[in-house]
Amino acid sequence: MRKEVVYVDNNATTRVAPEVLEAMLPFLTDFYGNPSSIHTFGGQVREHVQTAREQLASLLGASPEEVIFTSCGTESDNAAILSALENDVRRRKVITSRVEHPAVLSLCKVLQQRGYHVEFVPVNNRGQLCLDALCKMLDDETAIVSVMWANNETGNIYPVLEIADIAHQHGALFHTDAVQAVGKVPINLAKSNIDFLSLSGHKLHAPKGIGGLYVRKGVRFNQFLIGGHQEYGLRAGTENVPGIVALGTAAGLAEQHMTDERTRVAAMRDHLEHGLLKSCPNARVNGSPRSRLPNTTNVSFEYIEGESILLLMNEFNIAASSGSACTSGSLEPSHVLRAMGLPYTALHGSIRFSLSRYNTMDEVELILEKLPPIITRLREISPYGRMAEGDA
Repeated sequence: MRKEVVYVDNNATTRVAPEVLEAMLPFLTDFYGNPSSIHTFGGQVREHVQTAREQLASLLGASPEEVIFTSCGTESDNAAILSALENDVRRRKVITSRVEHPAVLSLCKVLQQRGYHVEFVPVNNRGQLCLDALCKMLDDETAIVSVMWANNETGNIYPVLEIADIAHQHGALFHTDAVQAVGKVPINLAKSNIDFLSLSGHKLHAPKGIGGLYVRKGVRFNQFLIGGHQEYGLRAGTENVPGIVALGTAAGLAEQHMTDERTRVAAMRDHLEHGLLKSCPNARVNGSPRSRLPNTTNVSFEYIEGESILLLMNEFNIAASSGSACTSGSLEPSHVLRAMGLPYTALHGSIRFSLSRYNTMDEVELILEKLPPIITRLREISPYGRMAEGDA
């Protein structure tokens, strides 16, 4: 019999909400028509696609015609940045931050190889962006500024509304990877200068394989996938109807549960964080103590390896992570924490706990029961263990 998992790795992916699964199943069985077909069987499916678009637009504070369905956040990031570079071939500079998701950073590295100029905004030891540095980087050659709304590892929230205004002062477009922010913090794009916003369904209790891209009305967008007329002619390919319906339903649920996310989930996060700092010597929280996602805490346990912590927690069916799932398996420490200048003793022992509305306080208490002895055990076999426990 499968043991219940205490799942606190929701920034990597989330469980599909039961209501979402129920909503999408008919479109895998009875309503399988192509929404582009002119017959009634396809037309009724097309109506559900539009309903989902309206649900997602409502969560974003946008108009339905500003929402394009994609396959994932990575596609949305790539489409937005590449489109901006095609808009004005004279502008060959991209500005982003050192703590972006690999979906943006990896693309920027490829752009550098293609001769584009990319500049990376540094962060301070709390992971907060150095806005003065960003302002100095902006010039008339800048095509787009891309800064994430919230960091997937630390939970830090960045001043994207202010940055969008700054970018526009230099005639540059602004894109934000909001994969971690959508559904967790209020968003009202109608009252912003954000030109592009990326999101991913599997981060807000929809399935994998569906994402979205907001394109502000009036902003030129160049087709990323070329083919048919789908998505207003901006993203070709037969629509993933079950995924789209699922994302729309998940967006509606996220809007309903926003208060719970910002109160009960945040309270569980704080209880976990305070409990770990109290019971584990030489532990530290990475990131801003104030401007951050309500579900995320990143804690460093000095002088031990994060992978060892995760493996021992896994014996109790506790699932967390040491950083981005997209860099899992790499022996390199987190690029986010390195950019923040964490000392070597803390860099390798960092664990990210990311909760959701499906977590309970009982699960948090279980982590607080099981994890401190794991830390003590690992430090006992570490060359620097006694130093960490205060016995040196």
